[in-house]
Amino acid sequence: MPQHQTQATRPTTSYAKGDMVLFRDVERFWLGKSGHTFVGRVERSWIHADTRKVLYDLTELSNSRPRHGIDPAYMRLLPAADVMRDIDTAPLSEPDTGAMTPAAVAWLRQHLAQDAGLPAQRT
Repeated sequence: MPQHQTQATRPTTSYAKGDMVLFRDVERFWLGKSGHTFVGRVERSWIHADTRKVLYDLTELSNSRPRHGIDPAYMRLLPAADVMRDIDTAPLSEPDTGAMTPAAVAWLRQHLAQDAGLPAQRT
């Protein structure tokens, strides 16, 4: 009779310096404490001498606090595509720029000015 796994297996993900990640402090989470999830930037990876497991050092972006020895099982990559979705899906055929987010308008103005060789306007 085959044994059933009780946990779903997740593919191993490695992170590079500069990657933006979401991290959950598992102890704070299970204890019901606030502040258990934050956005961080990967600073480095290293191998723990005893466990031979890859761990990461992050910078918590909300307060520039360093976080050391983070287990990648509790990290998730924050894809650039998600951050840039508003620009990628901006309704360029709309005559009213009010239909676009301010970030999309600013990005378009900056790049249009660069393409035309003009200084970018400040809004």
